[in-house]
Amino acid sequence: MNNKLLCLAMFALLPSCIMAQKKQFTLNDLLPGGTTYYKNTAPDTKHIAWWGDNCIMLDVDRCYVMDKETGAEVKPLFTLDYVNDILKKANKKRVSSLLYCSFPYDDKPYALLRRSDGVSYIVCFQGDTKVVWSSVTDPAKENDDWNSESLNLAYTKEHNLYIQDGGGEVFQITTDGCDDIHYGESVHRDEFGIFKGTFWSPKGNLLAFYRMDQSMVSSYPQVNVTPKGTSSRCAQLVPDKYPMAGETSHKVTVGVYDMTTKKTIYLDAGDPTDRYFTNIAWGPDEKTIYMIELNRDQTDGELVEYDAKTGKKIRTVFTEHDDKYFEPCAPIQFLPWDSSKFIYLSRRDGYNHIYLYNTNGKMVKQLTKGEWEVFDVVGFNTEDNTIIYTSNETSPVQRNVYVLNMKGKHNVLGNTTGWHSPKLNNTGKYLIDNYSSPLFPRHIDICNTSTMWSSNVFSANDKWAEFNVPKIQLGTIKAADGKTDLYYRLILPPDFDPNKKYPAVVYVYGGPHAHVVDATNHYGARGWDIYMAQKGYVMFSLDNRGSEHRGKEFEQATFRNLGVEEMKDQLKGVEFLKSLAYVDSTRLGVHGWSFGGYMTTSLMTTYPDVFKCGVAGGPVIDWKYYEVMYGERYMDTPQTNPEGYKNTSLLNKAGNLKGRLLVIYGGNDPTCVPQHTLSFMRACIDANTYPDLFTYPGDGHNMFGHDRVHLHEVITRYFEDHLK
Repeated sequence: MNNKLLCLAMFALLPSCIMAQKKQFTLNDLLPGGTTYYKNTAPDTKHIAWWGDNCIMLDVDRCYVMDKETGAEVKPLFTLDYVNDILKKANKKRVSSLLYCSFPYDDKPYALLRRSDGVSYIVCFQGDTKVVWSSVTDPAKENDDWNSESLNLAYTKEHNLYIQDGGGEVFQITTDGCDDIHYGESVHRDEFGIFKGTFWSPKGNLLAFYRMDQSMVSSYPQVNVTPKGTSSRCAQLVPDKYPMAGETSHKVTVGVYDMTTKKTIYLDAGDPTDRYFTNIAWGPDEKTIYMIELNRDQTDGELVEYDAKTGKKIRTVFTEHDDKYFEPCAPIQFLPWDSSKFIYLSRRDGYNHIYLYNTNGKMVKQLTKGEWEVFDVVGFNTEDNTIIYTSNETSPVQRNVYVLNMKGKHNVLGNTTGWHSPKLNNTGKYLIDNYSSPLFPRHIDICNTSTMWSSNVFSANDKWAEFNVPKIQLGTIKAADGKTDLYYRLILPPDFDPNKKYPAVVYVYGGPHAHVVDATNHYGARGWDIYMAQKGYVMFSLDNRGSEHRGKEFEQATFRNLGVEEMKDQLKGVEFLKSLAYVDSTRLGVHGWSFGGYMTTSLMTTYPDVFKCGVAGGPVIDWKYYEVMYGERYMDTPQTNPEGYKNTSLLNKAGNLKGRLLVIYGGNDPTCVPQHTLSFMRACIDANTYPDLFTYPGDGHNMFGHDRVHLHEVITRYFEDHLK
């Protein structure tokens, strides 16, 4: 073949070679906040809602009744133009999307529509089509809490509590809200499963709410370096109320506002000093309120019943004790078919399980049992008198859905792989099961909790198929105790060659209430992990003792010495890495954020000869600088555990630093306040060690949007400069 023909032949083959070549990831592809994340790598989804037993598929401009077996359209329900015509006839503002509409009443053709400016409508879309109800609320409101029975809306503004009734009249419930006193907001720094501060009674006639007085709490001097709305160029103080471990904490009380009498009473719980009030629940008849009350040591709790009209204590229903810490994170739930009984989640036998009680405080029976944990109770099937819950019984790294009868018999529902997030309809007969597994990005099934039937209605395409994806492996090693299995994730470069030597980075979190390895897509690998593997790093993560969902003994192994046992387990992971012929043991790095930032810094200073390079983000440095609720639960107070605080403080280890360490923090971090990082820098200066420092002015504990992409570029460059 002459040269001309050879060139033509090579040219003809070029397009097929280009097409066969896989794409490379960018940080913008892999990180939320990246410009191409949702387009290129985030799994697609479908928005599905329940209207009674009807499964409704929602889109921007239309919604339709969906066949629960096939996912096919059965019949159209309404279009965006259709509901906007109804709104136009009523002289109402139009809505721009149907993606997030809902159907609050099973027996009425009513759709709840919301606008971004706080305007809400209930539209009748069949028969006598009209706007049934509308609400125009203060655009400055926060913490919305709407009750579909009464149409009453509770919200907060400038730390005061307001209620707007179904007719649109607004009642200001409190007037002394300020930086020191907060109403209707979550309290105890969101511990104990508290994520809100208002609680409507079942029919929406009464509102229970938190009042938090933090006037006695120290103010942490956060600084705004870019003040707006002022002629001054000087940075301004924007202090946080931050009770550090062992210091004076806030005081919480619980009020009840009666929509009929327009009066507020407070529960007569006694002196709130050094006590926690959590897990508020209403009795089904709206006459009683239940609350779990803990001492400051978090060793003793009691479920207390109160009269909702008078606030008087009726009785202590039961008590619970743990020598280390007792941590209730879910309110009691009454059985819909028997108001004399409720279920309660407890770790009293060592694992989180469901217990059945009567209202006299007698335990009827333990409904679930085993060396696995119930995550949460999703709801009830009111036709079959069954409980639907999620647990990791199938595997410690999975989250599956189960149906439980009152005799204690339970069965897994639907697909038995992966990590599941279910959504019940009001009767509990049907369930939308949204889940992923290591092998697929997202499936959505419809399940019948009575017959245990399930059918797939949506499967997302694997957008990663276009990319050169690293190989991801799951495995177990033994913990430092020699008996406990720990799960790890290992990510190898896409062009992995077992005969080469690769640098390795350990991504670590390690703390309670979190994990990093599970049976979600790609075994829970973060986008940055994939990016680093693409750049030629072996990426490794291990869930050590102290992390979540493995039972009380597993978590409490770290009690009073946070970081000590965790590091021992992580070093077992390092031993495993070093045993791999393709890992260069002289080029090991470590990275983590928050508790993981603490672990990173602690590993670099406790075992200074193990890691060549580390990046610690938003780190705890000394637990005496951390907040009361979390810090004292796991460490007790600095006064009662001085040795534990001393041994785990990284200020005392600053002089041990040998490798290259970059510490990154948000300039206005309200969780791990800047004092942690800055005090460590001071200790390193005094000890003649040389970490590097990077900050994100104005950001909090985490970075979002563009800053998140920028952050991970900074982290990547540090490892490229000092590890590779």
